[in-house]
Amino acid sequence: MTGARPPGYPLRVISAQAAAAAGARTGRAGDAGGFRTGWALLISVAGGLALYASFPPVGIWPLAVLGPALLVLALTGRSLRGSFCCALAFGLAQFVPLLSWLINLAWYAWAALAGSEAVIFALLAIGQRLLLRLPYWPVAVAGWWVLVEGVRDRWPYAFPWGRLAMSQSVAPDVRWVAYGGAPLLSFLIALTGAMLAGAVLAWLGPEGRARWVASAAAVVTAGLVLAGGLLPADPTGGAPTAQVAAIQGNVPRARNLPQQLSATQVTQNHVDATLKLAAQVKAGQRPAPDLVIWPENATDLDPFQNPSVYAQLSTAVAAIGKPILVGEVLNDPRRNVGQLWVPGRGPTTAYVKRQLVPFGEYIPFRGIISSFSDLPALQPIDFTAGRRPVVFGVGKIRLGDVICYEVAFDHLVRSEVTAGANLLAVQSNDADFEIDGQLGETRQQTAMARIRAVESDRAVVYASTTGESTIIAPDGSLIAHSGVWQQAILDARVPLVSHRTLADRVGAWPEYVIIMLTVLALAWAVVRVTRHRRQASE
Repeated sequence: MTGARPPGYPLRVISAQAAAAAGARTGRAGDAGGFRTGWALLISVAGGLALYASFPPVGIWPLAVLGPALLVLALTGRSLRGSFCCALAFGLAQFVPLLSWLINLAWYAWAALAGSEAVIFALLAIGQRLLLRLPYWPVAVAGWWVLVEGVRDRWPYAFPWGRLAMSQSVAPDVRWVAYGGAPLLSFLIALTGAMLAGAVLAWLGPEGRARWVASAAAVVTAGLVLAGGLLPADPTGGAPTAQVAAIQGNVPRARNLPQQLSATQVTQNHVDATLKLAAQVKAGQRPAPDLVIWPENATDLDPFQNPSVYAQLSTAVAAIGKPILVGEVLNDPRRNVGQLWVPGRGPTTAYVKRQLVPFGEYIPFRGIISSFSDLPALQPIDFTAGRRPVVFGVGKIRLGDVICYEVAFDHLVRSEVTAGANLLAVQSNDADFEIDGQLGETRQQTAMARIRAVESDRAVVYASTTGESTIIAPDGSLIAHSGVWQQAILDARVPLVSHRTLADRVGAWPEYVIIMLTVLALAWAVVRVTRHRRQASE
C-alpha cells in the first residue's frame, strides 16, 4: 500500500507511519507525521493569504478560519526551526498585502512594519508547535492566537492590525463580541480552525472511528460559533435618539503629500460642506442636527495661533447653529485632538489622542531614518499623547471620541463607554493611504468601527476626510455611508444607548484569562517535552 503512493506525495507518512498512527490515537498533532518541507511552506503561504483575504478590501470573512487551520497543518511534525520558517512565510503572506497601503507613506515603513510583525508572529509560533503536543491541543491553539494578538497589540509599536475578530464585521458570529469582546471572537475563530485541522489530520491518518469523531467535532464547533448570530441583542428600542451629521470635506488629490494635505484648502472644504448643510437645513431639505462631527485633521493649523482658521471655524459653527466636533492639530505641545466648538462660546473641551501612530505621529529611530530618508521632515516634531478619555456633553448626547488608529484598541473604545458615552465617534484622516485607489486602510478601519458598535451596543459616527465615512447602527449595520475622494454630508437619527454590554462590563478579563491559561499550557508543554527528552536519553 505504501509503495503505491507517488514520490511527490506531500505527507511524510512514508517514513512516519507509526508516528501518524500514534497521533491519530492520542489526538496530539505534535505526534503525527507532517508534510514535507516544501509542501509545508506552500500551506503556510496559503494560510497567510487566506487570512489576509478575510479582511477588507477583499472581505471574504469565512476564510479567517482557514488561516489557523492551515498553520496547524504546516507546523505539524516540524522541528522548532522549521516551525519558525513556516510561520514566517505565513506572517509575510498575511501582513505584506494587508498593510500594502503603507507604501503611500514610504516603502521602507511598509517593509519594516510588515516584516517585524511577521518575525514576531514566527517567533511566537514556536510556542504553538509545543502546544500541538498536548491533549486537547485545539483549545490551546485557540488560546495561542489570543496570546499572539495580545502581544502585538502592545509591543513593539502597538499595532493590532490583522486580528482574527476584526475580519468578522459582517459575519453572523460578530455578536460574540458583545459578550466577551474581540479576544473571545478571535478565540472562537481559531478554535474552529484548529478543529478543522484536527479533522484533516484524522483523515490523513489511519482509517477508523477517529475520522468521523474529528469531523463531527469540527462541524459542531463551527455551528456553535456561527450560532452567535442568534444571541440576543441588547435592546435599543426604548433609548432616546439624536440627529447627527458627519462632514467629509475631501482634500486635494495629489501624489505629493504636502500638496495633498494643504491645511488651508482642507479646512475650507469642511467649512464649505458645513455651510451647504446649513443651507439645506434652512431650506427644509435636511433635519437640523443636534451635533456635527468633522474628521481628524480637518485643520492642521492651530486655530489659537492662526486667526484666519479660528474665523473659519467660527463661521461654520455660527452657520449651522449647533456644536461641531472639529479634528485639529494644536501646538505647544503638538497634539492631535477632537475639540468641541459651541455656538456663542467657541472652542471648549478637547479630547487628545492617546495612542499615537508609529512613523506617522512620532518617528521611531528618527536619527537613523534621517540619514537616508526625508520622512522625518514630514513630521519634524513628535506628537504628545493624551492620558484620559473625554465625554462631550451635547444636550442628551454623551459623545465618546477616538481618533483614527485608536479604533483598533479595545481598552480605548471601552474607556469612553465606561466614562458614560452613549454615542461614539471615530475621527479619521485616510488621505495619506488612499493614493492610486488603495482602500485597504479605510475599509479595515470601517470594519473595526462596525465591530465596536456591536461590542458596546452604541451607534458610531465615522468621519473621514476623504472617505469612506459612515454612520453605523448599534447592531453594526450601516445607516449611511459615503464614497471616497468626494465631498459628502451624512446625517441620521441614532439611538443613544446608556446601558453597557457584558463585554464592556467584564472589560479585558476574558483576554487576560485566556492568555493566562495559554501560558500555563505552554509551561506544561515545555515540562512534557523536557521530561520526554530526559527519558529518551536514559
